Amino acid sequence: MEIDIAGSGELNCEKDTGTVKEPLLEPGQQVKHKAVGFLEAWRIPGVAPFALCLFFSKLVAYTFLYWLPFYISHTRIGGVYLSDAMAGSLSTIFDVGGVLGGVLAGHISDRLNARAITAASFMYCAIPALFLYRAYGSTSMAWNVCLMFVTGMFVNGPYALITTAVSADLGTHSSLNGNSRALATVTAIIDGTGSIGAAIGPLLTGYISSKSWSAVFTMLMAAALLAGLLLTKLVCAELQGKTPTSASKDVADAQGTYYSDEV
Repeated sequence: MEIDIAGSGELNCEKDTGTVKEPLLEPGQQVKHKAVGFLEAWRIPGVAPFALCLFFSKLVAYTFLYWLPFYISHTRIGGVYLSDAMAGSLSTIFDVGGVLGGVLAGHISDRLNARAITAASFMYCAIPALFLYRAYGSTSMAWNVCLMFVTGMFVNGPYALITTAVSADLGTHSSLNGNSRALATVTAIIDGTGSIGAAIGPLLTGYISSKSWSAVFTMLMAAALLAGLLLTKLVCAELQGKTPTSASKDVADAQGTYYSDEV
């Protein structure tokens, strides 16, 4: 028994039990999983296709981001050249469409539980949108605004979806066996690969635009097509998961034959 006399005159008694406190976890049990390495993260199913898809998606998006004001100011819209200030203000319509595209892509992918189908569909729809904007965007101000809005919606939709929901899904993929220490690495790989495309797109545009703007839009449409094609395998896998398997069809056929025999 230990007696401690406090300054206030109170007695505090503590009984020495002689027990030794032990840690709740063993030293080796403090961390259940190791952090996933760079190459190991690349091998997670879906990381490489989505990373390369974002490469081309950002290539298109950032080319518009940096070159659209210049393109508008050097193109007759309704027979009139716009000032640099007006061209810069008008180019924000592309980003406004991108806001709606990001929300719409996220909503559709959540409802269908199909990230690859949603991203690929948006990229394929971006191809005719780019063509129509190049062909008819100079007809009038109204056409330019409408087509720019639609183009921004389809171009930025997959970009927003892949950098958020897709990265989170792949960072906690079932192949990791519950290891959540891959999320940051996977997100960095996907977004970093996309950022390379974001740098290359505007750089190529500087060289190609000296020939013609039609060549620039051809490059952008080709990039959108490649972005969609890179997700083909994942799209097929998602479609197969949403359709009845051959085994279930065989069971249904067998049941139908049985009931017909009974009748």
